[in-house]
Amino acid sequence: MSRVTVLLVEDNPRNLKLARDVLEFAGLAVVAVTTGEEALAVVDRVCPDVVLMDLQLPGIDGHTTLSRLRADPRTADVPVVAVSALAMAADRARALDAGFDGFIEKPISVRDFPEQVRLHARRGGAP
Repeated sequence: MSRVTVLLVEDNPRNLKLARDVLEFAGLAVVAVTTGEEALAVVDRVCPDVVLMDLQLPGIDGHTTLSRLRADPRTADVPVVAVSALAMAADRARALDAGFDGFIEKPISVRDFPEQVRLHARRGGAP
């Protein structure tokens, strides 16, 4: 079985490092970028099984990036999961209503995070 490839979009260096390290330790392949613009520039080349999208990004935010991914036929079916410290029920509902395929709350659970990501990936399962 081929490895799950994750496109991680996170502007906070500590959050990015933690998420990348946890996912790579669990056997997932991770491509990390820090802006929505970078995500849009590399998504075709990366062909991710899932995109993890911080909602509050410099430049275009996570919601705008999601809209652009959904508008492009090449990326419209890629699962995109919101990852946010905005953890109120209304924030989760707003993200899901906007078209995100899931919502993972920050701070991430180091133990649960890889499985949460695999559940949303097009190619789930063990590496």
